[in-house]
Amino acid sequence: MSDGSPSSLAGEETSGGSELVVVTGLSGGGRSTVARALENVGFYVVDNLPQALLLDLAELASRAGGAVRRTAMVLDVRSRVFSTDLAGAIRALAERGYPAQVVFVDAEDDVLIRRFESVRRSHPLQGEGRLADGIAAERKLLQEARESADVIIDTTHLNPNQLRARVEELFGEEDTRRLRVTVLSFGFKYGLPPDADFVLDARFLPNPHWVPSLRERTGRDADVSTYVLGRRGARTFVETCTRLVNATAPGFEREGKRYMTVAVGCTGGKHRSVAIAEEMARRLRQLRLAAHAHHRDLGRE
Repeated sequence: MSDGSPSSLAGEETSGGSELVVVTGLSGGGRSTVARALENVGFYVVDNLPQALLLDLAELASRAGGAVRRTAMVLDVRSRVFSTDLAGAIRALAERGYPAQVVFVDAEDDVLIRRFESVRRSHPLQGEGRLADGIAAERKLLQEARESADVIIDTTHLNPNQLRARVEELFGEEDTRRLRVTVLSFGFKYGLPPDADFVLDARFLPNPHWVPSLRERTGRDADVSTYVLGRRGARTFVETCTRLVNATAPGFEREGKRYMTVAVGCTGGKHRSVAIAEEMARRLRQLRLAAHAHHRDLGRE
């Protein structure tokens, strides 16, 4: 069994260049959180896949090449795979050239019971019995799958964010784990961007629109940028806002956010906001954040 470290799991791909992961484990253990975390790091995730389609999906992913390079299949007791032999199904995939990494989520019984009671759901194997009976039956059914897993994640003492972070640590490529920051310029007269996490107002700066030689140019042009950033307070504004984004980025990442939008507005979204957005994105990249500038309203005037 693998030790579950990133080095032991990363880079294990099929002959077709696709990475295949099978996620299973106890109901209430956190399979859905694992699935969402895998999606965060670039996996195409299929939930509750019937056993008969395991090989078909692996073949489709392999033929898709780069389009579906990383595939995860989430299996639980609703799947007919457990009426036969999960370990055997995984071996069959490997024999056909599609080796899969198996992730098993587990938790202590009392924790699983509390989780089911908190959402007022019955266990899928509970029947007319107690929650504990359903959990015991599932443990027995999944015993061999647990023993053959490449990595076992005990979620007893993990909250959803901690579990997500653990999965991303194991399977995330460096660029997929990083927060991506879009510094978005816009014009207030066209409305606020609805997806903005921060909204900054650059209208306190003199407007290049009233400078005849700059009116037809944009904030991407060097002379306009020099003019905007040379106004009193402009560089302090950029520096302060850049520090704000840099200070909050680690918290956003811990909470599972993968995209941050910092909206910078001026009247029409042509001069001041564009120049500020470009400069902020440049400074954020210097701070090793994955940042780029995008200009929503440039060209509308």
